[in-house]
Amino acid sequence: MKRGILFTLMACMMFLASNVEARNTEVLVSANEAAENGIGKENLLDIPFYMKGQKHPRVKDKLGNYMSTRKTRGAFRSDTESCKIAFLSAIISLQKRVKKQGGDGIINIISVTKDQEYESTTKFRCIAGAIIVHVALRGDVVKFY
Repeated sequence: MKRGILFTLMACMMFLASNVEARNTEVLVSANEAAENGIGKENLLDIPFYMKGQKHPRVKDKLGNYMSTRKTRGAFRSDTESCKIAFLSAIISLQKRVKKQGGDGIINIISVTKDQEYESTTKFRCIAGAIIVHVALRGDVVKFY
């Protein structure tokens, strides 16, 4: 009897877990809003970043194209808030790459999710699951004149 109850309980938990992870909602969020909120202002490095199509200083040298993929928990937060946190983490990672490469900034930032590129001068794309939120960004590390 106890085995049957235990088996049923485990089957229910596995079913619920598979349904929870199945959600993959695409969310578009303002990059500026993410950067300007309190968490962004406190944690971003003093290295400029520009979404693809945004005006930026003239480029002297391109030092490489880099990608940053970040995940954060989505549970108990709105999709938008979780996406902003993952975005900031990805941008900080790219900013650290700029420092490491001896650059001045990062330009042409795009979102890359599910092997699809999303380009916008103002927004990034995020994939929100019931538990995990995912942001992947790619951009060019450059030296400005």
